[in-house]
Amino acid sequence: MADPIEIRSGSPDGSEGFELLAASLRASSGDLTTFVEVLAEKLEGALPGRVLVERRAVRRFSKGKRVARIELTLGDNRYIAAGQGGVLETRRAKAVRGVVLSSEALTLDAWLESLVGELALEAEASEQSRLALEQLLGA
Repeated sequence: MADPIEIRSGSPDGSEGFELLAASLRASSGDLTTFVEVLAEKLEGALPGRVLVERRAVRRFSKGKRVARIELTLGDNRYIAAGQGGVLETRRAKAVRGVVLSSEALTLDAWLESLVGELALEAEASEQSRLALEQLLGA
């Protein structure tokens, strides 16, 4: 298992740690099934109550379940990753008071960078988010 990544790795604002997290997530995206499972687990653990993970049975009448959709709300943005048939669709939606005003499809790289960037900004203002990021970076 890899050593935990230190948030304050070189830069005063911790941005290098966030860049390492995004790079680590991108590198693990080669196996989409594993990537989505790990990402869902990390986000659920780091940001309880802000992440909705939908799991579906692997096969009909099967007890085994896999992540089908992840939705994370950060500020006015919702980050959505939905997989089906080995394809992962990533979107960022702008919502105000629960109403989605716009939605855009993003590449996985762009989605990860936007997600990690927004988490970094939020971590500067929120102790809970900072702790969640430390958990994501160190897990």
